[in-house]
Amino acid sequence: MCGIIAYIGNKKASNLLLDGLKKLEYRGYDSAGLAVHDGQKINTIKASGRIINLADKLSKNPLKGNMGIAHTRWATHGQANIKNAHPHSDCSGQIWLVHNGIIENYQKLKQFLVKKGHFFSSQTDTEIIAHLIEEFYNENLLTAVRKALSLIKGTYGLVVIHSLEPKRLIAARMGSPLLLGVGAKEVFVCSDAAAILPFTRDVIYLEDGEIAEIYNNKINIFNANYRKIKKEPETIKWDINEAEKDGFKHFMEKEIFEQPKSIANTLRGRINTKEYKANLGGFIEIKNELSQLKYLVLIGCGTAHCAARIGEYMIEELACLPTRAEYASEFRYRANVLLKNTAVLAISQSGETADTLAAIRQAKEKGLLTLGVVNVVGSTIAREVNAGIYTHSGPEIAVASTKAFTSQLIALALIALFLGEKKLSIKQRRLIVKELESMPQKIKETLKISRQVKKIAKKYCKYKNFAFLGRKFNCPIAQEGAIKLKEVSYIHAEGFPSGEMKHGPIAMIDKNFPSIFIMPQTSVYDKDLSNAEEIKARGGKVIAIASRSDRRTRKVADDVVYIPKTLEFLTPILSVVPLQLLAYYIAIYKKRNVDKPRNLAKSVTVE
Repeated sequence: MCGIIAYIGNKKASNLLLDGLKKLEYRGYDSAGLAVHDGQKINTIKASGRIINLADKLSKNPLKGNMGIAHTRWATHGQANIKNAHPHSDCSGQIWLVHNGIIENYQKLKQFLVKKGHFFSSQTDTEIIAHLIEEFYNENLLTAVRKALSLIKGTYGLVVIHSLEPKRLIAARMGSPLLLGVGAKEVFVCSDAAAILPFTRDVIYLEDGEIAEIYNNKINIFNANYRKIKKEPETIKWDINEAEKDGFKHFMEKEIFEQPKSIANTLRGRINTKEYKANLGGFIEIKNELSQLKYLVLIGCGTAHCAARIGEYMIEELACLPTRAEYASEFRYRANVLLKNTAVLAISQSGETADTLAAIRQAKEKGLLTLGVVNVVGSTIAREVNAGIYTHSGPEIAVASTKAFTSQLIALALIALFLGEKKLSIKQRRLIVKELESMPQKIKETLKISRQVKKIAKKYCKYKNFAFLGRKFNCPIAQEGAIKLKEVSYIHAEGFPSGEMKHGPIAMIDKNFPSIFIMPQTSVYDKDLSNAEEIKARGGKVIAIASRSDRRTRKVADDVVYIPKTLEFLTPILSVVPLQLLAYYIAIYKKRNVDKPRNLAKSVTVE
């Protein structure tokens, strides 16, 4: 959510900043802007809407200079318009900054500043930071920024420049991701490494409370106590080409079809085929603590929460460990009842999700063991948990998560196997390991139904309501299927447990309200079949996701999509693929912006 890029070096800043903003488009935004120091003064250009609008303005009014800041804004305080777009400045127009996050006490600070004679140009919380820095500025930007931040409550990823200091750039972080890209006689600052990979792979991740001063190509970093610290750059290993469309029309389509590869990457090196065990290096180091667990809480937001719910079933089934899935945003309201031998496992693609990070920090304050399933290496959650698993599914650009979700499910299956090692027989473990190894190929087979799903999407794309239904392991997949359809097509959809349909929701069913049943041949298949017949008896249309060997579903459903058979607890990894394709193709037929749905952001870094 929102994106930051800044540059200081010897090259033309405006071109690099604009290119960086384009790389950050997937995060979600409603306006964009940049400010460039020409050696004498700072010039700015802002635009509402897409970055192409900003590029058009820049082409007509080129900005000269070798230092600048840029931002894509997703509105939190104030409407989505040019006045509220970043960068923001102080009263004098000498201090300019970009900011990700939320300033919780901005109203109180604004009142203080107004009394001091400051006047404001926007409705944003961000602008008060510029005025605070102005209040403290005395020919030293670093000191002024530090004093201003000492008064702020909330979260920020922040980059500041001053017209009187043309070779100095200040960056600070608290609860919102920020990193430095170190090049040859140039430094970048950004909220996401994707923005700078064409220029450098060497990065320094800022931690909460740290401030970085970039001056004359030198980097000085200070901790929360304002003590100078030394941090060495890390090298990013994934390739920028992985973030290109590679012949597909959309990133979402590409990422759906990348799942055989992404799942193989999640599994790589994590299966012991001789002893039929999960090889989880980070977990082995805390094996003693894990053996003493009495309770496990899985937390996530959106699609990650659906993964948590499936993980809840997996871990209880394989490890017999009492487990519950919680919305990360609701976790803090129930955390007081957690027992001592409890672990909290956070699931997040970006590793920066604000609600999930806040929940992890609360768990740590209570002395609980914290774990993570994260995709982005070096992300905040990955660094703050006691142990975890990287999914290694590669960069996911489309806002609607697909390959990251199935990789999360694979990671959770491995965790369930690891925790259940002593409770499962060798025969059971052998079966699980062999089936996990077959998952990339079975996903590949499942993707062959894409043309069939496209035809079904065309048939149903004009319907305004959908119900998604499933039981047990596929109950959360019903919810995930509804989320995907809502996200990219803007069609109303709801996910229900199949058994709950007759307890109220069935009142909505008629010929114009199709139901999608996730009903592979599992221990609950007969019950799902019975529920589907109830829908048909009331004139409702039924689309079914079924196992290849199933012939009974065809008699009930209007349309059936078949997937390979697998172990029951692994069926969600296959059954979600047709739902991803269905959402994608319906959105295409409805001419939606598939990769960048309205009002949504890839990484939600504010609560």
